[in-house]
Amino acid sequence: MSIPRTFVIPLIVACALFMEQMDSTVISTSLPALALDMQVDPISLKLALTSYLVSLAVFIPISGWMADRFGSLTIFRSAICVFMLGSILCGISSTLPEFVAARFFQGIGGAMMVPVGRLVILRSVEKVNLVKALSYLTIPALFGPVLGPPLGGFITTYFHWRWIFFINIPISILGLYLATRFIPDLKAEQVSPLDWPGFVLSALGCSLLMMGLATAGRHLISGEISLACVAAGVVFLALYVWHARRAKAPLIDLTLLRIPTLQAGVYGGSLYRIGIGAIPFLLPLMLQLGFGYTPFHSGLLTCASAAGAMFMKTIASRFLQRYGFRKVLLVNGACGIVGLWAIALFSPTTPYVVMMLVLLVGGCFRSLQFTSLNAISYADVDKVRLSQATSMASVAQQLSIGMGVVLAGFALQASNEIQGHATLVAADFWPAFLVVGAVASCSLFMLRRLPPNAGAEMAGRSEAKSA
Repeated sequence: MSIPRTFVIPLIVACALFMEQMDSTVISTSLPALALDMQVDPISLKLALTSYLVSLAVFIPISGWMADRFGSLTIFRSAICVFMLGSILCGISSTLPEFVAARFFQGIGGAMMVPVGRLVILRSVEKVNLVKALSYLTIPALFGPVLGPPLGGFITTYFHWRWIFFINIPISILGLYLATRFIPDLKAEQVSPLDWPGFVLSALGCSLLMMGLATAGRHLISGEISLACVAAGVVFLALYVWHARRAKAPLIDLTLLRIPTLQAGVYGGSLYRIGIGAIPFLLPLMLQLGFGYTPFHSGLLTCASAAGAMFMKTIASRFLQRYGFRKVLLVNGACGIVGLWAIALFSPTTPYVVMMLVLLVGGCFRSLQFTSLNAISYADVDKVRLSQATSMASVAQQLSIGMGVVLAGFALQASNEIQGHATLVAADFWPAFLVVGAVASCSLFMLRRLPPNAGAEMAGRSEAKSA
């Protein structure tokens, strides 16, 4: 009996997506154990999170071009191999520089794996079955963040953190086998030239800027070198802006930011993600180093946020249809920031159930906000420029989440030094949560610029029909 492509191809891509989602969530729970094993300051492990995110931001924009040029199957299998090799290198790393480099290399595979996989589905499945096929793909995206924290905590508590990365090996091998058997090697008939100068400038700019910020505070390299990296990163990004304004087909078309809804989604969404992106870094450290939880119990608690997010995905469209994008983004965004600040009130004596409820409800608010931001970004983008808009939004998302980790590290380190604590304690964390929450609240000023009927057609509201 033959298996329909509508099911089998999305399932193969879903395995890759599940692996990436799991890997990005399990590591957060294991940060204190990693710091202890590598004998480094836990705050310095922000480098491990940011290096992966920067790698995604650098290589996602060229993933589609590579699939068109070399074939979807070739790039998809290569991406799985790179991700698997990066996982192995992470698992055998014994120092912080080795681990950071391995995470960056692993991110190259992640940047190619999922976007190319989506492209395979769009080109391989008939349009009449496309919605069903894409629905199969979203399942691991929902379950990965829920299963990741407790699984990472269980492995770290009862085995060793290295097995977090080694479990990717059998999943990768299975993905390679299934991809080889079922996925066609599709290429585009005509491939436009890649904007190599733009790619080099943006890659150097993003990498140097984020590395300089993430290493500030005497982590890995000296303060002078960190400052030099920041300065060089700013220069390269400025050169990219100059280049993009003159290039016929820039890697990332900055003129798209003239579209009000995309501008609100990118700018407002980035500010919001800076605050929310700090949670996977701060929360496990607070629970384990500040409150004395085991990695397993910490993971069980932090997955409550993902469970709330998964529930909200099922009803988000109803809120948007009833209230519209602008009202949802402003009111729900404010509630999400209050939920972020509520985490600052946690203490070692706070009941476990209370913390779980706060994280569960906060996860609902944050999920609705991200769903709305992702949707409104493309409300007024025409189909011709949709691919460019997707690349821009994806890069902004990864960089803003990485910036959130960097900001959280700065705030936590400053709080620790000002209070004069030799090691991280529970009292060091509440100021950091207040700081990242304050940055996230700035997103509301950007979102207020949206007109009341913004995205009405996408939300299925009546004013779109009468317009």
